[in-house]
Amino acid sequence: MVKHLLILRHGHAKNQSSYGDFGRELKDKGKRNAQRIGVWLAQNDLRPKHVISSPAVRAKRTAEKCVKTSGLNVSVVSFDERLYNALPQTVLELIKTCPADAESLMIVGHNPSLESVVAKLSDGYHPMSPATLAHFTVEGDWADLANANTTLQNLVYANELPELFPFPDLTSKNTRVRPAYYYTQSCVVPYRLHEGDLQVLIISSSKKKHWVVPKGIHDPGLSAQASAAQEAYEEAGVHGTVSEDMIGQYSYPKWDATCEVSVFAMEVNAILDPAEWQESQRLRRWVTVEAAVDLISNPDLAKIVSGLPVFLKKDEA
Repeated sequence: MVKHLLILRHGHAKNQSSYGDFGRELKDKGKRNAQRIGVWLAQNDLRPKHVISSPAVRAKRTAEKCVKTSGLNVSVVSFDERLYNALPQTVLELIKTCPADAESLMIVGHNPSLESVVAKLSDGYHPMSPATLAHFTVEGDWADLANANTTLQNLVYANELPELFPFPDLTSKNTRVRPAYYYTQSCVVPYRLHEGDLQVLIISSSKKKHWVVPKGIHDPGLSAQASAAQEAYEEAGVHGTVSEDMIGQYSYPKWDATCEVSVFAMEVNAILDPAEWQESQRLRRWVTVEAAVDLISNPDLAKIVSGLPVFLKKDEA
C-alpha cells in the first residue's frame, strides 16, 4: 500500500516571547500560511489521518490551524516533545512508530531537522522556509522507512498559494479573507440558579473594553453545542450542560463578510480556579438577566439573552 508522508515546517513566528523560544506565537502571516496549506491538503485529497507535532507553541498553532482549515478536527493532532530541538534521526525514528495501517501521516516541526529529513528522504537539498510542506509517497511500512521507496511528490510553499480562501466551502470559486469555517460561530449564555434567582455569567472581552458571553468559531468536526461548550471552558473557565436547542441566532460583519452565530444556553455545573482557566486574564461576573442585557455590548445578542427565562421555562415543559 502506498502511504503519504507530509512534513510541514511551522509558519512564521514572532521573534520573542515572555515564555522563551518554546512559547513563541505565530505571526498573522504564519497563521494564514498554515491555513493555506490546509486548503491545499483538502483540495488535493491529502488530509492526514495522523498528525504529530512539536508541542512548541508555533508548531502547535501551525498544526491546529492547518488541520482545521482542511476540514478536520484538532483531535487528529498529537504532540511529541521529541520534535522540539530534534535531531533528524529522532524525527525518522518517530515516523517509524506510526501505526502500520495509517495511510497518511503529517509531521509538524522545526528546522534544521526537517530540512535534513527531507534531504535524506529525497537524496537532495530542498529549502524548508516557514510553512513549507514536503509531500512524499512511501512504498512499504512505516517501520521499514529506511528501506522503503520514498518519492518526493510535491514541495508546497505557502506564500505561493492563493492569498484568499474558498467560500462557503473548499470547492467554491468564491473567496474570503479568512477560512470558510471562521464565518460560522457558536455562543453560550452560561447561567445558574443562585438562592432562587436566575443569574448569567458575563466575561470581559479580550481587551477588557466591554462585556460579552463566550463565543467563538465553530470548530470543524464538532457539533455547534460542543464547540460552544469548548468556548465556555476556554473563555469563561466553566463547564456545564448545553441546551439541545438554540436560544436564537444573530449575525455581525467581520472579515469582509458576515458571521452567523448560533446561541445556546448552558447550565453551569463547575467553575475552574484561575490557575486552571485558559484565559484568566479576562474578568468574569455573575449578574441578573436584566443586568446582563444592559451590559452586553451587542444589541442583537442582548435581545437573545433577555429571552433566556422564557426559553428555560419552555425547555422544562
